[in-house]
Order: sequence, then C-alpha cells, then structure tokens
Amino acid sequence: MALVGWAVLLALFFIYQGLALVSGPNFPTISDMLDAVTRSVVGRWVLFAVWLWLGWHLFVRGWQFFLRD
Repeated sequence: MALVGWAVLLALFFIYQGLALVSGPNFPTISDMLDAVTRSVVGRWVLFAVWLWLGWHLFVRGWQFFLRD
C-alpha cells in the first residue's frame, strides 16, 4: 500500500511539473517555487528543517539497529 501511495505522489509531481512546463510562465514550476523560498536565509533554514524532519519521519523513526541483539 505504501508503494502505491509513493507512486501516486510521484505521478502527481510529474503531472504538475509537466503542466507547468507546457502552460508557460503563468504557471510556476517546482524549481520556481524553490527559488522563491531559498532567496532568503530564513527560507533556506526552514526548507532545511523541513527536509530533516521529513527524512527523520520517513526513514529513521522506528528502525531497530541491526547489531543490537
């Protein structure tokens, strides 16, 4: 079920990006949005904090160290 969720999110990402590229400058792409966020130092720190939080909750939380037992 998780793979289906990731596939749907990835498909939505590519659909949005494709529509943004086809429609021209009126529709911002993902890189345009990231450029707007990372122009300021605060935006860079917020994006970094979100990246750390997301990585922790998706990949690290709940893992058991394989050499523990």
